[in-house]
Amino acid sequence: MSDNQVKLNEGLSRYEILVDGQVAGFAAFRENVDGVRDFNHTVVQPEYRGQGLSTPLIQEALDATRTEGKKIIPTCSAVEHFLGKNENYRDLVAQ
Repeated sequence: MSDNQVKLNEGLSRYEILVDGQVAGFAAFRENVDGVRDFNHTVVQPEYRGQGLSTPLIQEALDATRTEGKKIIPTCSAVEHFLGKNENYRDLVAQ
Protein backbone atom coordinates (compact mmCIF):
# COMPACT_ATOMS: atom_id res chain seq x y z
CA MET A 1 0.00 0.00 0.00
CA SER A 2 1.38 3.40 -0.97
CA ASP A 3 1.62 6.47 1.23
CA ASN A 4 0.14 9.56 -0.51
CA GLN A 5 0.65 13.13 0.65
CA VAL A 6 -0.23 16.52 -0.85
CA LYS A 7 2.15 19.40 -0.12
CA LEU A 8 2.57 22.98 -1.26
CA ASN A 9 5.77 23.62 -3.15
CA GLU A 10 5.96 27.40 -2.79
CA GLY A 11 9.08 27.74 -4.93
CA LEU A 12 7.32 26.22 -7.94
CA SER A 13 3.84 27.64 -7.13
CA ARG A 14 2.15 24.27 -7.13
CA TYR A 15 0.64 21.60 -4.95
CA GLU A 16 2.31 18.24 -5.37
CA ILE A 17 1.00 14.78 -4.64
CA LEU A 18 3.70 12.46 -3.43
CA VAL A 19 3.42 8.69 -3.58
CA ASP A 20 5.92 6.96 -1.33
CA GLY A 21 7.91 10.21 -1.26
CA GLN A 22 8.05 10.66 -5.05
CA VAL A 23 6.27 13.50 -6.89
CA ALA A 24 3.51 11.74 -8.81
CA GLY A 25 1.70 14.86 -9.98
CA PHE A 26 1.01 18.51 -9.37
CA ALA A 27 -1.57 21.28 -9.63
CA ALA A 28 0.21 24.48 -10.65
CA PHE A 29 -1.14 27.97 -10.07
CA ARG A 30 -0.27 31.58 -10.67
CA GLU A 31 -0.87 33.84 -7.69
CA ASN A 32 -2.55 37.09 -8.75
CA VAL A 33 -2.00 40.30 -6.78
CA ASP A 34 -5.61 40.30 -5.58
CA GLY A 35 -5.23 36.98 -3.74
CA VAL A 36 -6.74 34.90 -6.54
CA ARG A 37 -4.99 31.69 -7.59
CA ASP A 38 -5.24 30.80 -11.25
CA PHE A 39 -4.98 27.01 -11.28
CA ASN A 40 -3.65 26.65 -14.80
CA HIS A 41 -2.08 23.20 -15.13
CA THR A 42 -2.59 19.80 -13.50
CA VAL A 43 -0.38 16.81 -14.31
CA VAL A 44 -0.21 13.23 -13.09
CA GLN A 45 2.98 11.55 -14.29
CA PRO A 46 2.34 8.69 -16.77
CA GLU A 47 3.50 5.96 -14.41
CA TYR A 48 0.97 7.10 -11.78
CA ARG A 49 -2.07 7.58 -14.02
CA GLY A 50 -5.17 5.50 -13.41
CA GLN A 51 -4.67 5.49 -9.63
CA GLY A 52 -7.19 8.23 -8.84
CA LEU A 53 -4.57 10.77 -7.75
CA SER A 54 -5.93 13.89 -9.43
CA THR A 55 -9.04 14.06 -7.22
CA PRO A 56 -7.24 14.14 -3.85
CA LEU A 57 -4.58 16.44 -5.33
CA ILE A 58 -7.11 19.01 -6.53
CA GLN A 59 -9.31 18.63 -3.45
CA GLU A 60 -6.46 19.27 -1.03
CA ALA A 61 -5.14 22.17 -3.13
CA LEU A 62 -8.57 23.80 -3.07
CA ASP A 63 -9.06 23.08 0.64
CA ALA A 64 -5.73 24.78 1.41
CA THR A 65 -6.64 27.72 -0.83
CA ARG A 66 -9.96 28.09 1.01
CA THR A 67 -8.19 27.95 4.39
CA GLU A 68 -5.95 30.81 3.23
CA GLY A 69 -9.05 32.86 2.37
CA LYS A 70 -8.27 32.98 -1.34
CA LYS A 71 -10.38 32.51 -4.46
CA ILE A 72 -9.53 30.62 -7.65
CA ILE A 73 -9.73 30.81 -11.40
CA PRO A 74 -10.09 27.28 -12.84
CA THR A 75 -8.11 27.72 -16.08
CA CYS A 76 -7.04 24.07 -15.99
CA SER A 77 -9.63 21.67 -17.43
CA ALA A 78 -9.01 19.13 -14.65
CA VAL A 79 -9.82 21.71 -11.96
CA GLU A 80 -12.86 22.86 -13.93
CA HIS A 81 -14.02 19.24 -14.23
CA PHE A 82 -13.53 18.73 -10.47
CA LEU A 83 -15.66 21.81 -9.76
CA GLY A 84 -18.38 20.44 -12.04
CA LYS A 85 -18.61 17.31 -9.91
CA ASN A 86 -18.18 19.00 -6.51
CA GLU A 87 -20.66 21.84 -5.99
CA ASN A 88 -19.32 22.59 -2.50
CA TYR A 89 -16.14 24.03 -4.07
CA ARG A 90 -17.82 26.37 -6.56
CA ASP A 91 -17.89 29.21 -4.01
CA LEU A 92 -14.11 29.43 -4.43
CA VAL A 93 -14.38 30.65 -8.02
CA ALA A 94 -13.61 34.35 -8.32
CA GLN A 95 -16.41 36.38 -9.86
